[in-house]
This record gives sequence, C-alpha cells and structure tokens, in this order.
Amino acid sequence: MKVLVTGGAGFIGSHVVEHLLARGDEVTILDNLNDFYDPEIKRANLRDNAGAKFVEGDIRDRDLVHGLLAGGAMDGVVHLAAMAGVRRSLEDPLLYSDVNVRGTQILMEELKDARTRFVFASSSSVYGANDRVPFSESDDIHRPVSPYAATKRAGELLAFTHHHLYGTPISCLRFFTVYGPRQRPEMAIHKFTRMCLKGEAIPFFGDGTTRRDYTFVDDIVDGVLRALDRCEGYEIYNLGESETISLSELVEAIGRVTGVEPILDRQPMQPGDVEVTYADITKARKELGYAPSTSLEEGLARFVAWYRESRLTEV
Repeated sequence: MKVLVTGGAGFIGSHVVEHLLARGDEVTILDNLNDFYDPEIKRANLRDNAGAKFVEGDIRDRDLVHGLLAGGAMDGVVHLAAMAGVRRSLEDPLLYSDVNVRGTQILMEELKDARTRFVFASSSSVYGANDRVPFSESDDIHRPVSPYAATKRAGELLAFTHHHLYGTPISCLRFFTVYGPRQRPEMAIHKFTRMCLKGEAIPFFGDGTTRRDYTFVDDIVDGVLRALDRCEGYEIYNLGESETISLSELVEAIGRVTGVEPILDRQPMQPGDVEVTYADITKARKELGYAPSTSLEEGLARFVAWYRESRLTEV
C-alpha cells in the first residue's frame, strides 16, 4: 500500500511510519518541521525511519499537496499533521484554525475523484464539557472548551461532508492522551519525568483529582493501522485505554518509576482544561479488533527507559 503520513516526523506520526514500513508499505512523509518544539527531535525521528520518502512542506501548500495526491497517487492518507495542544491554542487560535481546519480541507479537496482511504487524527478534546462518562462516539458533543478542540471537531464535520459529497472512505480517530517514547517535550508525562529527574518542581494544576485516559503509543498505532486497513464509509472511533487515572496518581507513578520523590508547584486549574477524559472503546474493539494491552506502569517504565537512553535532559 502507498501511504502518505502527514506529520510523520512527529511523535505519533513517526511510530505510525515505523510500523507501516515494518509491514512493507511504501510510505511518504509530509512534515514542515516547524518549531512548535525542537525540530532536531523530528529530524532524529526521520533518521530512525530512513526507509520512508520525506517531503518537507506544509499541508496548506495546495500545489505541493496536489503533486502528492493527484490522480489517486496514494492508497491511503494518515493525516496527523496539526497544531497541537489545548493551552497553546488559546494563545493563537487563528493559526490553529488555519492549520487544523483549512489544512485538512486542502488535503481532502485532492481526494474528490479518488478512492484513497483517509484517516483523520481527531482528539478526545472534542468531548469538551461532556458530563456523561465514559465518552461514546454517539454522544451529542457541542461544547468544546478550547480552540484546539473546536478545530478537531470541525475537521470531523468537514470529513463527513466530504464523504457525503464524494464518497471518500474516512475514519476519524479520537485519541485519548497518547504517551510513550518520542513524546513531545511539553506533554505532561514527558515534562513531569524530565522535571522529576532534574529535581525541579512539577507544575501541578488544580487539586489533583482531574482524570485522564492515558494510552500507550503502540496501542494507538495498532488502532491507526487497523482503521486504515478497514477504512470504508464514514466512521468515528475512540482510541483510548478505557481506564482513567488522576493527576495525583500519575505523578506518584512517575515518582515510583524514576525512583525520585516528585516536588509539586501547586497552581490553579488552567482555562481549556477538562475534569476528565474517559474512552468507551466498545466500537473500536468490535469493528477494528482494537485491544490496548499496555498498562500505565509498563508504559511509564518503557518511556522512562527511552528518555534515559536518549539523554533528553535539556529539551
């Protein structure tokens, strides 16, 4: 299968590329190597996946996208490129809208006359202030609480419209707090581990009772590949671990794995944060055969081992 992976130099993208190459697919990476975090980290990810073709460029470059997708050149597109992060989206919502909404639309425009499978990386953030748990794909979600969440929901809606008009097979995947080796430096588990090992105080927002459904990256990638292989019609799937842990419990677990007592810098809850994310993965289990198997303790141990081996002490 010929597959275009947008954002393929990033955290989740580099793992998707690695697994696609391992099973024999022909992979092209499209990534602009922006400075959201140190681009050298992304270049290292590219070196790890040297078997893929790399195109440096932006999903908003219509001519470039046309050249990559015109005439059904790809059998599948795994669209992971995006401006990420709830809190940063509050600082520059126009950029988030431009990349996440317009960029996604530009990609889909090139698929009007093709039967290319399109897998769109959405987010658990779309559930927003939903007070019904666990979160189900059938929930009526209309209260996103951050620009990032709103752009991801907009992407899902545009994808449905595109499928309705042109028949493109599309699967939208709502990721639930992905972690593991190569995780972005600003994400909680990476940041907490780094600060813990350096003896620095961890920013601890709220009273520690907020809960997240943390999902190890290998389990997420398995779900992505299953969605790609089974992509038909228009579907939305939750990809999570279906087990939540509080912020306090997470920090304690990181302390156990690192062997360092965490120091806490207690701060108020941040705008855009939600109280809980909790995935109902019944649909993904049934239709994709999705079966996450990595416990949080095992996943943290694997992440910390990678962190120490990669010597990412200052990023």
